[in-house]
Amino acid sequence: MRYGFTTGSCAAAAAKAAAYMLLTGLKKTEITIETPKGILYNAKLLDIMCGENEVSCAVEKDGGDDPDITTGTWIYAKVLYVEENAKNEIIIEGGIGVGRVTKPGLDQPVGNAAINRVPREMIKKEVLEVCRLVDYKGGLRIEISVPEGEKLCERTFNPRLGIVGGISILGTSGIVEPMSSQALLDTIQVELRQRRVLGFDYVAVSPGNYGLEFMRKTYGYDLDKSVKCSNFIGAAIDMAVEMGFQKMLLTGHIGKLIKVAGGIMNTHSKEADCRMELLAAFSVKEQIEPLQLRRILECVTTEEAVSVIEESGKLQQVMEQIAERICYYMENRSGGKMKMDCILFSNEYGELAKSKGAEEWFILLEQEQAQ
Repeated sequence: MRYGFTTGSCAAAAAKAAAYMLLTGLKKTEITIETPKGILYNAKLLDIMCGENEVSCAVEKDGGDDPDITTGTWIYAKVLYVEENAKNEIIIEGGIGVGRVTKPGLDQPVGNAAINRVPREMIKKEVLEVCRLVDYKGGLRIEISVPEGEKLCERTFNPRLGIVGGISILGTSGIVEPMSSQALLDTIQVELRQRRVLGFDYVAVSPGNYGLEFMRKTYGYDLDKSVKCSNFIGAAIDMAVEMGFQKMLLTGHIGKLIKVAGGIMNTHSKEADCRMELLAAFSVKEQIEPLQLRRILECVTTEEAVSVIEESGKLQQVMEQIAERICYYMENRSGGKMKMDCILFSNEYGELAKSKGAEEWFILLEQEQAQ
């Protein structure tokens, strides 16, 4: 599969090209930069606009074979002179369509443009290379903009993270690896770190939107205060422990969390799928009839299996066992460093079970919601 290049690489390439054209007066149609990964990026330049004191150009984002919403977006850089006594000072700013940080705990401080540290370093490195090439010792101001950024922002995590007005300029390696899970892991880490910086030592986590929506509808807990961990429950626990969290509440659909009751910490179907076997095993402990056990094993969905267990009259007992076991494996993953609770639900039956300590969370969540 073909890799692509990050918004940070595009911004660095556009900035280097605009700086070159401003300082030499020569037009370029393509430019090459070296990504932090060591891979060269040869970018074609678009919409070149040259003036006496400023030059701007764009690079089209190519996400390779990764399903990236920013693929095809034009990333612009405008380079302007600053006062002559600013020796090699490179000022990097965000323009239209680049988000602005409004909450602490992110890569950039509150008030800064959401141009992360590595892209800033890339931009500065490439522009200084041009300055050395032409022996220019003055300062330059670089403005990165993304005309489509404000619209694209709505389809990213930025609103949840408190980044408003546009997308972020991102990338640690400079390249986009196809179907990489690293972007998801990075987002989980950012959301956890942001919450920790705000002073919270407890965190509500859910694998996906169903869990977050259930929390909102059932308990009135704001979606923006929860962390979405996708399939990476174990990794989220590891990160939370490292950051010093003391308590975690995991809320999720039975279809995901039944796997955790079997000690499975990455719930993606390609990693493991023993949902019916686990539901049957917990049902055996409650002495559900063999015919019903067989029906459970033959079910295609967990919703269907839950209805079979409900027919036995022992749904509550089975689900309470599962909730207890989920907490056991979560605490085991944390090395006993965090107190774990969980809430299970299904689409048809709503709340199926919650751990013994879950009630305490309702007080915590209510207090936080009132802040």
